[in-house]
Amino acid sequence: MEEEQRLGIIYTSGAYVLWGFLPIYWKLMQHIPPFEILAHRIIWSAVFMTIVILFLRKRREFVVEAKQVWQKKRSLIGITLASLMISLNWLTYIWGVNNNHVVEASLGYYINPLVSIMLGMIVLKETFTRPQWIAFLLAASGVIYMTVHFGSVPWIALLLAFSFGMYGLLKKLVPLNAMFGLMIETLIVSPLALIYLTGITRSYEQVNWISWNTVLVFGAGIATAIPLLLFAAGAKRIPLSLVGFLQYFAPTIMLILGVFLYEEPFTDVHAVSFILIWSGLAVYTFSRFKRLRKYEAPGN
Repeated sequence: MEEEQRLGIIYTSGAYVLWGFLPIYWKLMQHIPPFEILAHRIIWSAVFMTIVILFLRKRREFVVEAKQVWQKKRSLIGITLASLMISLNWLTYIWGVNNNHVVEASLGYYINPLVSIMLGMIVLKETFTRPQWIAFLLAASGVIYMTVHFGSVPWIALLLAFSFGMYGLLKKLVPLNAMFGLMIETLIVSPLALIYLTGITRSYEQVNWISWNTVLVFGAGIATAIPLLLFAAGAKRIPLSLVGFLQYFAPTIMLILGVFLYEEPFTDVHAVSFILIWSGLAVYTFSRFKRLRKYEAPGN
């Protein structure tokens, strides 16, 4: 059991660390339009996942799960909406990173857990605990403080948080194997990606399409799939409370990259807003940890 948990920590931490460093990858593709990067990311994710499924000899299981989704109208609608939500999340993230908003992108992933709580309350009629209310109000205060002092809504952060929150909600409503889910989602939006790429009027030569660019767009699928596979392998081996703690690795790495590597501004307003949001996350994480520890205790 200890070995399994150790592997779980390694896999899950690896997933969040890779997600945290992902801005560096998108920065390498900064000269390519975001919609084009997104289209390639979708297509090559589908190609890479096809290879993985065939290599793991999971083709039959995938076909069975895909048929079940196709035959159930609710599941098909849910997974289609999920594919659109994750595509919107990817596009916003790529655009934000490549337009020097890495710090704001990290903010989005810090507040995402609290947005998920709110969506659960609204859609699934879940009840808020007192610590969750406190956490949500602290995070909302941070966003409002930033909006008032900068004179504009941090829309990149909010769009990232809400699109990923909606994606998580839809995945909860239509539970699928993580590997098969990504495959189905990318297959659903791949036709749109192909139409977009074939509709680009400029030739590859006009944008200096060289071998390095080719490697980068092909690699976008691998960069998307590998963290997800690591997460799927790790999360099932460790307690949910630990997964909740490790998820903050990614936005923390992004914040450090934005401030120190890409030299994005981090003002006093940012500091106050982030401290409010971090305080909310601390309250939320501690309360969830206590509840899960109680639930996981022997005899419960």
